Amino acid sequence: MAVVEHKILGDQRGKLVALESSINVPFEIKRVFYIYGTQPGVPRGQHSHFETKQYLIAVNGSCKVTLDNGSAKETFLLNSPNMALFQDAMTWGEMHDFSSDCVLLVLASDYYDESDYIRNYDDFLLEVSK
Repeated sequence: MAVVEHKILGDQRGKLVALESSINVPFEIKRVFYIYGTQPGVPRGQHSHFETKQYLIAVNGSCKVTLDNGSAKETFLLNSPNMALFQDAMTWGEMHDFSSDCVLLVLASDYYDESDYIRNYDDFLLEVSK
């Protein structure tokens, strides 16, 4: 679990960060979504995936992400559009402490499939202990 810093490209016209499937993003991207307009004190996520991997980037503002693999828990601050956090499959994730202007971009390795979600933390702990 670590934050990855991506190279910032650009010139006097502005900045650019390039993200490429299976090159600087550690999987083929099949789904992209973003979270914004969050409410103060209300966390997002609070689930794990059996198979899906995710790559999280605060393209505007900031938030914290707590990742838990069942034996270790770590919280990361995402506050720069060139910083990304890889969330592996079978890792419980919670996004929280969003700034009012936060836009959190999420790249996912799989299409949405409700059966891929573990939404109960106790069930997650049982799965990772198998």
